[in-house]
Amino acid sequence: MNKVLASAEEAVAGIPDGATIMMGGFGLCGIPENLIAALHARGTRGLTVISNNAGIDDFGIGVLLKSRQVRKMISTYVGENKEFERQYLTGELEVELVPQGTFSERIRAGGAGIGGFFTPTGYGTLIAEQKETRTIDGTAYVLELPLKADFAFVKAWKGDRTGNLVYRKTARNFNPVMATAAAVTIAEVEELLEPGAIDPDHVVTPGIFVRHILKGASYEKRIEKRTVRATSA
Repeated sequence: MNKVLASAEEAVAGIPDGATIMMGGFGLCGIPENLIAALHARGTRGLTVISNNAGIDDFGIGVLLKSRQVRKMISTYVGENKEFERQYLTGELEVELVPQGTFSERIRAGGAGIGGFFTPTGYGTLIAEQKETRTIDGTAYVLELPLKADFAFVKAWKGDRTGNLVYRKTARNFNPVMATAAAVTIAEVEELLEPGAIDPDHVVTPGIFVRHILKGASYEKRIEKRTVRATSA
């Protein structure tokens, strides 16, 4: 089965206004740069974006926020984006903040078909308001529900034409769990290989979870904050 698409533009052509999209990445590491750029160019609006963070003002998800294409963000860390802050404080953007461990587990639960789980994280805080709580063996827990999406944009290092994916180091981050938790997963890769070229033991995301795959046209791989040691005298 050949799941290969010619371009990111083709990949996002069928995504409707109002869609819910998971987008992999930690900071700017391992983000689906090409798919985000194509979605931005297409102008799809009213999106709910599920992502660990919101990029920076002029890159990653930040460009979608700047063009007002995002209606709601479900995230864990949003401190690097001034436009995100502005829209949130003015009530223009709906935001659901989720503790990072809970965030990843909710996505994993969505992909695994688990109806929910109890966690002590957030008990007694705003996070727990209007949620079911329970005491188990003397510890108070909060019920958290799974996260699912219409689409998942994931970025991998290598992939084959059947959708098997391999990630590289930190760029792996949330991509594998997101690939399992969406109705349609679209993967962009740096290297597109023929079936059989990837050692089965190295596959992280099996192709059964991937509907479409494409080779990214280019990657900037920006760094959010660069710290350079002062040159010694």
